[in-house]
Amino acid sequence: MSDHISGPRALADPIADITDFYAFPSPERTGRLVLVVNTMPMARPSDLFSAGLLYRFRLRPLTALAADATGWAFVPGDEELVLDCSFGAPEHVSDPGAGQPGHEQHGSCVTPGGEQVTFRVNDEAGGAGDGVRVFAGVRWDPFIMDARAALATIATRKLAFTDPGSIFLDGKNVLSIVVELDTGLLPDGTLVGVVAETLTRGEFNVRIERVGRPEVKNMMLAPKEFDQVNRDLEIRDLYNMDDAFHLGDSYAGAFRARLDANLAFWDGLDGKLDWPIGEDGSHPLTDLVLADYLVVDVTKPYAEQGSFLEIELAARRGEPHRTCGGRALNDDVMDTIFTQLVNAGHGPPIRDGVDSATRPGTVVFPYLASPNPNPPEPPDHH
Repeated sequence: MSDHISGPRALADPIADITDFYAFPSPERTGRLVLVVNTMPMARPSDLFSAGLLYRFRLRPLTALAADATGWAFVPGDEELVLDCSFGAPEHVSDPGAGQPGHEQHGSCVTPGGEQVTFRVNDEAGGAGDGVRVFAGVRWDPFIMDARAALATIATRKLAFTDPGSIFLDGKNVLSIVVELDTGLLPDGTLVGVVAETLTRGEFNVRIERVGRPEVKNMMLAPKEFDQVNRDLEIRDLYNMDDAFHLGDSYAGAFRARLDANLAFWDGLDGKLDWPIGEDGSHPLTDLVLADYLVVDVTKPYAEQGSFLEIELAARRGEPHRTCGGRALNDDVMDTIFTQLVNAGHGPPIRDGVDSATRPGTVVFPYLASPNPNPPEPPDHH
């Protein structure tokens, strides 16, 4: 599910629901960073973006811990680069071609230098400005996970993955925004933290969703039954309200209690303890999860597999990282996540039995595969 349907507000307003977020060096152009935010789970081929939303990318330079320290933490700098994308209302097309919709939509993205890059939705060429390329439109959902088996694992308290597994609603579409920008525009530093958000558009912007890493909300914050402190609390909308780079104090205790409990559940699934619990009951992964942004080394080349969490895990070991980090479209990140949750990499990989998308991402702009003209029908949530 990654971040699909990740809370009551996302369920009520799916147009603002971020399903996934990716950040990776461009495999097509060196010196470029690609940011992808996918929204609207189970989008129809005719769906368009909301004119009432801001789709925002935030980037901050990160400082690693001192060389003699080990841990998860990277310290975000105060300098921030923001890219805001917005869309106009649909426009009627008086004479569409055969098989073409009777309406179209235009959008714009404001670059770090203040330039407004305009584009037409679903135009694969996108729009371009000074050091920036932008695409927006319907795409094949690249996220892969056996979601039913993951939920069964939580419900039964036993690993329920099979080989092969199945992608939940394989062939579903999403509304994608792809921004490719010159790394020279980024804040100074090798490492950057990146996060994607949807906000209300207008004079007063209210954050609806934020996403850094996948499955933080659905697999790690959603289950209530293991949390003895806030057992009746739906916590995910509160989590979206907090700033990814500066977590507030108001709900920090609730987030920590939920994560400490749920992460301990995941660790116990193989019958052994791989993440020793602190004297105060804290789980070693909790601080990593709460630093909820992708960490990217913009000086390293694109990596199709194995870069997700590599920078963070290397920092934990006190070793130099080897990859660009971040998250690529085709990286099987759920196997990485489940393996770390269950055995900390000390045992065989924990696989969900799903290794690649039916239509993987590509190595050319706009990187995501073309949409499914006949996507599966969404299940009835009511």
